Amino acid sequence: MTGFARLLRDGGGELDAWGPMPKDDLVAGIGQQHGRIWLDDPATGLLVGVWHCTPMTGRMDAWSTNEVMVLLEGAVTIDHADGSSLTFTQGDAFFIPKGTVCSWRQEGDLKKFFVIHSDASGLAAADATKLKARKIDFGAPRAPAEGPPANLLIGAAPVCHEDVVFTDLTGQLTAGVWAATPYTRKPVASARHELMHVIEGEMTLSDGNGREETFVAGDTCFVPKDAIAGWSSAVPVRKVFASFTPSA
Repeated sequence: MTGFARLLRDGGGELDAWGPMPKDDLVAGIGQQHGRIWLDDPATGLLVGVWHCTPMTGRMDAWSTNEVMVLLEGAVTIDHADGSSLTFTQGDAFFIPKGTVCSWRQEGDLKKFFVIHSDASGLAAADATKLKARKIDFGAPRAPAEGPPANLLIGAAPVCHEDVVFTDLTGQLTAGVWAATPYTRKPVASARHELMHVIEGEMTLSDGNGREETFVAGDTCFVPKDAIAGWSSAVPVRKVFASFTPSA
């Protein structure tokens, strides 16, 4: 994958059959899976795609990866080891840190976009009992954030704010909500991988070679590292982001 991509719920065609969930991972249901991968980078452990699954309940266990998700269809309840639960429904974005002891429980079919980081660093949370799934609050207060470099801007500089709600232990994967007033930025090579799910407004990405794609509220796109992408927005934009900047 070399350029930015519009992420489609059907993967841009019929989803691939991934088979049922392993029986040893289940306490109920079959969990028949289908999906499509847009990025699979073994060097960094980063995986970006769409996943569909039939009803199932997983066993209580430690989550094996860091995962950020945008829920497209259905609902899921995450049951934590301490007895607490959190339910996510269509339109929600949420994350589960690696090492979170929990189970996944869905009563109907479910579909999600996902960004997974299989962290091989060996780092572990100081207190794993405090790890929990968490919803990304689209309306939470946001702090001032640095905007694009001045030398890349065409016109006035935007006013940017963000709410970073998750950073993995390696510092490579972050997730949260970012907002900016209208601005235009020249096409440049992206320094990171980033999934963007538009909550409000619209923006147009360009590759500097004639390709342009406009994304509106409800759309999702992915810009891989080193892909050329320019930005133009005539209205304020607010988005969920899952950003991965490789440490090496």
